[in-house]
Amino acid sequence: MATSSLTVHQRAARSLVVSKYVMAISGILMIGFLIAHMLGNLHIFGGREEFNHYAEGLREFGMPILPYGGLLWIMRPVLVIAVVAHIWSAVRLTRRDRAARGSGKRYQSTQHRRGVQRTYASFTMRWGGVTIALFVIYHLLQFTLLPKLALNPATDGVFPGSSNPDPYERTVTGFMVWWVVLIYTVAILALGMHLRHGVYSAIATLGLIKRPIGRTRALAGAAAFALLLCLGFLIPPFAVLFGVVSL
Repeated sequence: MATSSLTVHQRAARSLVVSKYVMAISGILMIGFLIAHMLGNLHIFGGREEFNHYAEGLREFGMPILPYGGLLWIMRPVLVIAVVAHIWSAVRLTRRDRAARGSGKRYQSTQHRRGVQRTYASFTMRWGGVTIALFVIYHLLQFTLLPKLALNPATDGVFPGSSNPDPYERTVTGFMVWWVVLIYTVAILALGMHLRHGVYSAIATLGLIKRPIGRTRALAGAAAFALLLCLGFLIPPFAVLFGVVSL
């Protein structure tokens, strides 16, 4: 019986480790995409020609070995798999965490008015993830999916700029609307908090923290990375909103 019980615990521990590695690796893949996307957005400061050349270059990359738009069609399923794997591992880890607590509640604390401590990680990773997911759907509709459908300009009321076939004009028109920039800002701030904890967790999961001082450095590095990425994403929309970049 003891051997059987030990085997169960070993399997549970192995499953937990696998889930953590899946979350870390899928997160790294998405971070790579975010860095590339952020750098691409900064081409908007080069004007219409440079920005549109960059957008078209993504579709022509690898030709003639790859078909037109081949790189994007490779990236899309990889990103979808990474997102699904990330959510799957997050759900598994959350369920295991709740099962380990038994009562299904967070640990008790006198620091919270309800007697239950809400941790920074639980708030940013759960609700931040939901916020980011909802924004990604809206963002894809506005700048990718609806433009391909060539819908009536009436869609611009909910998705500003979506009916414009020109990538530069579509982006600038979208960011000229204050509430679009507000939505974008809230999502990017949620992304920053998510990354601050997620990057540190990935570093720890992959065993890259070797000494006690490494934890402090990893936390500082994760925070700095999240801040730089957020700034990189937020500078273009605010530059458009305040007229630094225009049509």
